[in-house]
Amino acid sequence: MRDLTAGMAAAVTAPVIAPIMLAEALFDSGPVRLWSGYGELSWAGLTWYGTGHLLSVSAIAETQELRATGATFALSGIPSNMVGLALREPYQGRPVRLLFGALDVGSGAIIGDPYEVFGGRCDVMEITEGGDTATIEVAVESRLIDLERTRERRYEHEDQQTEYPGDRGLEYVPAIQNQSIKWGR
Repeated sequence: MRDLTAGMAAAVTAPVIAPIMLAEALFDSGPVRLWSGYGELSWAGLTWYGTGHLLSVSAIAETQELRATGATFALSGIPSNMVGLALREPYQGRPVRLLFGALDVGSGAIIGDPYEVFGGRCDVMEITEGGDTATIEVAVESRLIDLERTRERRYEHEDQQTEYPGDRGLEYVPAIQNQSIKWGR
């Protein structure tokens, strides 16, 4: 069962399971930690705030090939006066992860360590306002999307200086660029 802890593996194979989802987003103003239940939940020394049915996550595709997939995280029921906070926060490129866990039915404590189902970075945010409340949807791209980005590097002195200040290995590249070299004489 992938890399589940022993406690989590026992929980998912038990006859009765109380599944939960935990979502964590790290912003400049501080982390946002939400879970799919009600009230506050403590795990790993951190406090996770319950959203109940207000938090939703789109289906997460799993493929055989190494390919970037995305997901959409939505939080509904946001008071309209709080939308400004979401608009002011720089969100693009911020890390987000989604964890799957299980609660002990009797004590309400998390069993084992939750399994990270999805990890990625915030991409595009869409806000839908309707009366007194709003819905915020954030598209999250997989970390593998970085493999599809083009790398803009050049074999020239200035580019070399950004990575290795003081290195003179590419100092004469512009001088030899238009040189005519005759081989075999």
